[in-house]
Amino acid sequence: MRFTADTIAVQAEPGDAGQRRIDAIAVPYNTFATVSGGQMVQFKPGSLPVEGDNPRVFLFHDSSKPVGIVSERVETEDAMLASMRISKTAMGDEALTLAADGVFQVSVGVNPIEFTEDNQGRITVTKADWLELSLVPHGAYGAGATITKVAAQADENNPDEPETQTPQEETQVESTPAPVEVVEAAAIPTPTLPAQAKRKFALPTAGEYLAALHMGGETFRNVQQAFIEAQKESQTAFQAAAGSGGATNTENTPGLLPVPVLGPVFQDLNYIRPVVAMVGARAMPDGGNQKTFIRPTWTTHSSVAAQSGELAAVSATSPVIASNVVSKSTLSGQVTLSVQDIDFTSPAAMEIILRDLAGQYLIASDNVAADAITAGASASGSTWTVTANDPSSLISALYDAATDVLSASNFLPDTIFVSPDVWKSLGGQLNANKEPVFPYTGAAGLMGVNGLGNANITQMSTFNPLGLNLVVDKNFASGTMVVARSQAIEFYEQIRGLMSVEAPSTLGRTFSYYGYVATFIADSAMVKSIAIA
Repeated sequence: MRFTADTIAVQAEPGDAGQRRIDAIAVPYNTFATVSGGQMVQFKPGSLPVEGDNPRVFLFHDSSKPVGIVSERVETEDAMLASMRISKTAMGDEALTLAADGVFQVSVGVNPIEFTEDNQGRITVTKADWLELSLVPHGAYGAGATITKVAAQADENNPDEPETQTPQEETQVESTPAPVEVVEAAAIPTPTLPAQAKRKFALPTAGEYLAALHMGGETFRNVQQAFIEAQKESQTAFQAAAGSGGATNTENTPGLLPVPVLGPVFQDLNYIRPVVAMVGARAMPDGGNQKTFIRPTWTTHSSVAAQSGELAAVSATSPVIASNVVSKSTLSGQVTLSVQDIDFTSPAAMEIILRDLAGQYLIASDNVAADAITAGASASGSTWTVTANDPSSLISALYDAATDVLSASNFLPDTIFVSPDVWKSLGGQLNANKEPVFPYTGAAGLMGVNGLGNANITQMSTFNPLGLNLVVDKNFASGTMVVARSQAIEFYEQIRGLMSVEAPSTLGRTFSYYGYVATFIADSAMVKSIAIA
């Protein structure tokens, strides 16, 4: 079971000589999050051990990519804190760099030992074996789980490491005061002490600002004040430069005026995965180290029948299990930013761009799952003829498809997948009295008398036609309606996350986000499509 932080804040500062450490809030307590298997899970205080074997530190939950060890574990009332000692390897160096750049989050891998489950299927873990702690780019927990500090400095005893250079103090040369003509009394010349400039804070970086935002309290107030002071200093410098030689107004310097940004970027896409959320995302088998994997399914079951008589031959059928080869697909995208974009934008700008890149991956992976359902479904032979004020054709088509699934597998379907246009037609179904067949039965909704299900125009999965969970997804082609037993649809995923590379020749940095996905329809007889007319 893997529990992953979602939003990360990094504060990078040097530690003692030879120190290569990442400090993090490994798991916030009493906080529900969706984990790799799709369940809602929370940890209780005391659920994770602070003694015993130290968990290893991996990249991406991949045991073939070790980068260090959890050297210290400290439990508080609110969370489990961890200090990771990063090994001096190529991957360790990369991990420190990416963590300091704000790319990584922490994800804890555990084996639950004692836990409870409530009536909503949510799991509360009270005792678990802590197996490993991974650095990953994307996950489930909110801002409560963060990397709090990255410390990386060369070991002074290691000549291969670059040493931290201490600037030499400037040598001050004081000129001898010129002879002073004394009129009345001799005076001992006293050298004038140079004025000590008030210490100034540099403009906080995006990572420092976000780190302080998550830490809150006095830390955030100090960083915020430094940000304000830096802005004031820039304004004063501009006024001083413009003030000499004559009056200057805004008409003379339009290029130097700030351009206001009214609020955050308008979010015109919802980064959700309705299909994947329903069927669940499974971890890649064997750590995801192969291009393909085998998914066995039944071709022929064994048989049992009544014996015709004593000592007569009994039913004997040789079972056959198929070895289905499942291939992975790579989903990826990239964006290239100039160093000017990175250096001149506000602290939140980078986060907006990288979140959009990750969001596009989510949408693309959901599209893969939707396409697999459409391609793997078998025809039910039923057609829903959409007729105003007459849902009889719909009811007949749904029961025909459900009967096909039941006859083939002895399972009843539990989910219906539809495209937005079919969702619209379902919501518009009325009976002969023009009452909604699927009314919204909330306190402020239509209190209809029909009992086929309910509907909510503000959500994508609250229809319940004839007991089926409805999932509407824009990634389905127009006219799609599939009735299925959701366990027959398998979606595998291994998110590798962000990687970046600098381009010195163009003063840019390219960011990529990628992952591997695979889909498998275990039994097409349990996934039935309905034609729409």
